[in-house]
Amino acid sequence: MPTNVVMPQMGESIFEGTITKWLKKAGDTVQRDEPLFEISTDKVDAEIPAPASGVLTEIKVSEGATVEINTIVAVIGESDGAAASNSATTIDAAKMAKEGAVATAPEKAKEPAPPPATAPAPAPTSGGSADMSSGREVSSTAGSTGGTNIVMPQMGESIFEGTITKWLKKVGDTVQRDEPLFEISTDKVDAEIPAPAAGVLTEIKVPEGTTVEINTVVAVIGASTAGAGAPAAAATVEKQAAVQPSATPAAASAPSSAAPTEAGEHGRSSPLVRRIAKDNNLDLSKIRGTGAGGRITKEDALAYLSQQGKGSVTPAIASQAVTAAPTLSAAPSLTASAPAAVSRPGELVPLSKMRSIIAQRMVESKHTSAHVHSVFKIDMTRIVKIREREKSKYEQRNGVKLTYMPFIASAVVSCLRKMPIVNASLEGNAIRYHQNINIGIAVALDWGLIVPVIKQAEDRSFLGLARGIADLAGRARAKKLKPDEASGGTFTITNPGIFGEQFGTPVINQPETAILGVGGLFKEPTVVTDADGNDSIAVRHIMRLTLGFDHRVIDGADAGKFMAEMKKTLENWDGDIG
Repeated sequence: MPTNVVMPQMGESIFEGTITKWLKKAGDTVQRDEPLFEISTDKVDAEIPAPASGVLTEIKVSEGATVEINTIVAVIGESDGAAASNSATTIDAAKMAKEGAVATAPEKAKEPAPPPATAPAPAPTSGGSADMSSGREVSSTAGSTGGTNIVMPQMGESIFEGTITKWLKKVGDTVQRDEPLFEISTDKVDAEIPAPAAGVLTEIKVPEGTTVEINTVVAVIGASTAGAGAPAAAATVEKQAAVQPSATPAAASAPSSAAPTEAGEHGRSSPLVRRIAKDNNLDLSKIRGTGAGGRITKEDALAYLSQQGKGSVTPAIASQAVTAAPTLSAAPSLTASAPAAVSRPGELVPLSKMRSIIAQRMVESKHTSAHVHSVFKIDMTRIVKIREREKSKYEQRNGVKLTYMPFIASAVVSCLRKMPIVNASLEGNAIRYHQNINIGIAVALDWGLIVPVIKQAEDRSFLGLARGIADLAGRARAKKLKPDEASGGTFTITNPGIFGEQFGTPVINQPETAILGVGGLFKEPTVVTDADGNDSIAVRHIMRLTLGFDHRVIDGADAGKFMAEMKKTLENWDGDIG
């Protein structure tokens, strides 16, 4: 029984990937979790493991081809070698994809048969994580029928499950390729998932409200021209009453010659198209769709962009908002798809799946660490003068802007060297004193917040820290970070002060034991004492720093000493800035 291998989603805003290298060839034996192929996206390069053991019987997409997420790129069959004879034909077909071109949706089997009129494989329980064994069984059974499997996509690097919140079609309905099929919710994003192929929805394996692991087969689409399709669908409806949701089918698609689609209408454009429109201020209502049912394709959007250029105003299109990092104090944003009714006064609205998981992780951090916060007022006047005097020459000399963050990060490294307990973690009943100082720097993005990590910061000079911060921040905004560059931190710096905040009380980034919140920089009247002990009032540049620390590991005295050393280092700065 074959297992489909799909193009995974490697980030919330990633909707396609390029296969850069196949690590196996057709006919090779593969083991589950063994690296199968390499992909490249605009956010990460990664090796993709095999989802099952067996023989690689088909390679559907050749090296260098770019395909949308959830496209079937290969098939793994049983290790009996029966299907290996078809591999050469499949490779020839795969070579038809041009280098860099976007491939079409997964190929449908030439002679799809209706699913067996038997009870579906048991779905994972709605209250917990999915059973991967049942997920694999579903995938194999569906694959043997000749239909197109619909799988739970991966909506982010750290996301391994999703909840089906709504089916937009019911069993027996005709669906078009790229037409929204169901809605899912994860702790990162709520999204509509489009159909990877056209046909008839012959089977729904997972009901609304159920949480399943990624790559679990949740439904099957059969060919719309198969004579037995309708009876099979009817039989399936009767057999799977326990899993069939009472979903209302989506509106019928208009013919391809219809008028331009309404701006932001999910049923007429894919998430990738909406992302292109958002990034380039395109009004989707002005773009005529050439896809099925008048749907706007990626090619339609790019062709319009090349002819008309970027828009001058932001169109009213629906977008997928990404939540802020849940372990920091920044308030996470909800998706724009939330209905207006949720804001009506007096109404009780249940938490979404995403909101529930964010709440869970925030509470877990609070329950895990005994949070205490200490706020110190820092006179940054000396550093402000140094920066104003040096920033122009600094950038010309070093090719990087001189900001306040390298000063703070350099002071943090110096103080952590003197106070290693603040750079430690609790492991069971023992304290882990980390060998290296790995500083996480929170970076605000248009779609959320990410915390890239400067590894071995203790080995970097001031200029090295400045370049490291600028490099990571730039690549974070360009979605070019590698997964390991946003993990492994031992101490985090978050900067809510850029929004004018006096100070905040950030939540500790587990499993770390301390986090530094940087407040805004303000001119304030301050009492200044000269060398002779005379007091006067002067206008000074004041910044408030907040240390959030885990009182299980760090005593108040140690936190006070750390912050006092920070204050001393910054107020009397005499370091070489390079």
